[in-house]
Amino acid sequence: MTGKAVFRRAGTRDIAALTGLVVRSKASNGYSDEFMQAFTPELIIRPELLQAGEIWVCEVGGSMAGLLHVVCDGEVAELEAMFVEPAWKGQGLGRQMFDFAEMRFRALGADAVELDADPFAVGFYEAMGCKLIGHMPSSSIPGRMLPRMRKTLQ
Repeated sequence: MTGKAVFRRAGTRDIAALTGLVVRSKASNGYSDEFMQAFTPELIIRPELLQAGEIWVCEVGGSMAGLLHVVCDGEVAELEAMFVEPAWKGQGLGRQMFDFAEMRFRALGADAVELDADPFAVGFYEAMGCKLIGHMPSSSIPGRMLPRMRKTLQ
């Protein structure tokens, strides 16, 4: 990977760009247009989301390259969302982003992190030390189940 990831809190000025990044990232997994249309309402970054936990923009070389949404209100934190710009996938940026998220969770007092993984991202999260603990129903696609994963923080 060329360049170091820099993280900053997202602001309202970032909403449109972050929504575009999220949609491109999700679509890069090979989902059909119909499948993506079902997801789109869930993928839109709305102003109120900026108040629900911490949304972080990941930049490399001054360009937006990823998004993290972390929530912690107790010992178990939630990685609500993690999306990487498709051009940066497979270059180590996801690892830097996950490491940053872990740092935030520890700073917020969490002992563990849980997340609902996109099926295409399970291997990545396993490489980050997460374990499959069950499945959760998708909020977008009736009958679809998402892998529920957990990592105990060191």
